[in-house]
Amino acid sequence: MREKELRLALVCYGGISLAVYMHGITKEIWHLARASHAYHAGADPVGGTAMVYHALLGEIEERGDLRLRVLADIIAGASAGGINGVFLAQAIATGQSLDPLTDLWLASADVEALIDPAAAPASRFAKVWALPIAWMAAGRSAEAVDDLDEAATRDEVRAKLSHFVRSRWFEPPFGGATFTGLLLDALTAMAASERGPRLLPAGQPLDLFVTVTDFAGHPERLALNSPSEVVETEHRIVIGFSDGGAAADTLAAMPDLVFAARATSSFPGAFPPFSVGELDRVLADRAIDWPLRQAFLARALPRHAAAGQAERAILIDGSVLANAPFRPAIDALRERPARRQIDRRFVYIDPSPGMKFRLSAQQGTPGFFQTILGALSELPRQQPIRDNLDALADRSRRVERLAAIVEAIRPAVETQVDMLFGRTLFLHRPTQKRLATWRRRAQAAAAAQAGYGFVAYGHLKLAGVVDLLGRIANGIAGERLDPGQRRAEAIRAVTPGDAGGDAAIAFLRRFDTGYRIRRLRLLARRLGELEESRDPGSLGSMRDAIYDSLAAYLDAQLSEPHAQLTAAAKAMRPDATNFLEGLAASLDLPRLDVEADARLATALAGLDRDARRPLILAYLGFPFFDAATLPLLQGEGLDEFDAIRVDRIAPDDAVAIRPGGAEATLKGIQFSNFGAFFSRAYRENDYLWGRLHGAERLIDIVVSTMPSPARLGPGRVSAIKRRAFLAILEEEQARLTAIQPLIASLRVELG
Repeated sequence: MREKELRLALVCYGGISLAVYMHGITKEIWHLARASHAYHAGADPVGGTAMVYHALLGEIEERGDLRLRVLADIIAGASAGGINGVFLAQAIATGQSLDPLTDLWLASADVEALIDPAAAPASRFAKVWALPIAWMAAGRSAEAVDDLDEAATRDEVRAKLSHFVRSRWFEPPFGGATFTGLLLDALTAMAASERGPRLLPAGQPLDLFVTVTDFAGHPERLALNSPSEVVETEHRIVIGFSDGGAAADTLAAMPDLVFAARATSSFPGAFPPFSVGELDRVLADRAIDWPLRQAFLARALPRHAAAGQAERAILIDGSVLANAPFRPAIDALRERPARRQIDRRFVYIDPSPGMKFRLSAQQGTPGFFQTILGALSELPRQQPIRDNLDALADRSRRVERLAAIVEAIRPAVETQVDMLFGRTLFLHRPTQKRLATWRRRAQAAAAAQAGYGFVAYGHLKLAGVVDLLGRIANGIAGERLDPGQRRAEAIRAVTPGDAGGDAAIAFLRRFDTGYRIRRLRLLARRLGELEESRDPGSLGSMRDAIYDSLAAYLDAQLSEPHAQLTAAAKAMRPDATNFLEGLAASLDLPRLDVEADARLATALAGLDRDARRPLILAYLGFPFFDAATLPLLQGEGLDEFDAIRVDRIAPDDAVAIRPGGAEATLKGIQFSNFGAFFSRAYRENDYLWGRLHGAERLIDIVVSTMPSPARLGPGRVSAIKRRAFLAILEEEQARLTAIQPLIASLRVELG
């Protein structure tokens, strides 16, 4: 049985009150992750759609000979997407339930709960004269409310909208401290929920990234030719969290998570800007400690903290400059472990896709206020994600080009290996010592045949190793970035200059994890090709040997195993010698090489001759392959060796129940995406559609991982979706009391 991991990197957009819709989608992702974990643990699923997903994984295994594991290991979000990302990451990392969060969204994401008490109108007559003006300024009128469907909802929205527009003017109506308190309530309720297991395999890290905008900005130094250095103002901040692949009671301290969630969602005009002082006051009022406060601020706001100004930082909504935070999610691909075949998907959640500005010929040129407001708010937030998609597509094209080159040169490489080892008596009887000896012999032959081209290849390898060591050093020192790459420069200063000399070879043997990883990935790809024409079960021990060895090298590249070198990493500039000596001992690559050779030799010895020969040829031929393909990868290497595919979850993409996109299904899009704040019925509507749309698209994504000959037919997929829809309606019937007519209507539509 072949094994595969469907790895989801989630990118969650902003959407103001459509956060409730996105909560429905992220809840389905949580159910899918729980079902996958239960399936592989041999446990029963926990009701609802988890049972549908559990059965789907069983059907894929039965019909496609594919044991599929689904996991979400990278989450990046902005604004409303950032809030949902924080809570989903906490649930995945700790096994906590998202159910308490649903109740809080439905009850507390309301204008009456969010409005600042100091901003509320003094009486029901306050500013009543201004209601028509306020509606006109918003492009609305009383008739817009009269067009709403249910009478009870019309009255609710009318009353709350009146309250909202009569609150204090020229100041944010929603309370920052109020919202901070609600976020604390949500995390506290999750912590008190019944806890299950961590929803990722041991050693598989969960990375969370939340974008924030620094209103005043902070200085960043840029290296130039002349002058040698300039200072620019940077406003983008990315707050990152990781559990390092280990189970824990929480992804991060509760105040840390609240800081990120509150800062990313400070929507301009609606909420006041966020500051550390606001969180300090709320924590003090609740007698909650924040023991690691200074350490967190130094990591989240390094420039401010270094200047002693962290408390003065003014932070606003993360979607102002980065509404679609693909970049930190792409960067997180560098250090992912691999223990089986991977199908990597970037899944972005866009609650309101499509054109945001629709000027007809009759409307003519936009007016003064429309132009200013659009330029200041909507245009930056709605900039398309083409650059991010192009980056992912370029990466995937390089991977596919690499595979084509490997396939094209394989006959020539195998001929060279045959000529080199053809008379070796024990070639088909590998041992750990023989593999090591043959490997060094193949390396020397590849260098000799490549001639002067091998010198360039050697320098490229050295450059890649130096960059990797710089990143490891930054991680050990607790810094994600190193302006000017000063640590890498310090390492480069003590790196041997002659790429083909003995000193360089010794350096690479001590530090070049990338070469070992690329060799094992090539072997894994060759094994996958053999599995297409053989019983995959007969190659299971070889697959385990490859991925166990690969995991050891990938884990060695992380910063956590080398925490004892923190002081040396911080003090390594300008001389990196002491740090490198300590890191070489901590990496201990010669030991990992011996262990990997022993695993591979044992597994190869257990194969029949027809399987053993192509795998040995691929393994020993790797130096020839690498010299040809590494320049194509620009020295980067690829942690996940397969092409990346991108999927979207949006109302426009889920049409199994009702076509028409957001306009036909969501209520929160009204009043410039603030609509769900004015009615519980609206929130219930959007949350339910979020679950329905999420289930439909996740089933599509899971089914798409199956090999083509074994794909489920459209009729079968539709039946699985229908079962999921009915499970959602059954589960939510008692909770969603304000939209019982919608639930009844959906049951009729589903038949």
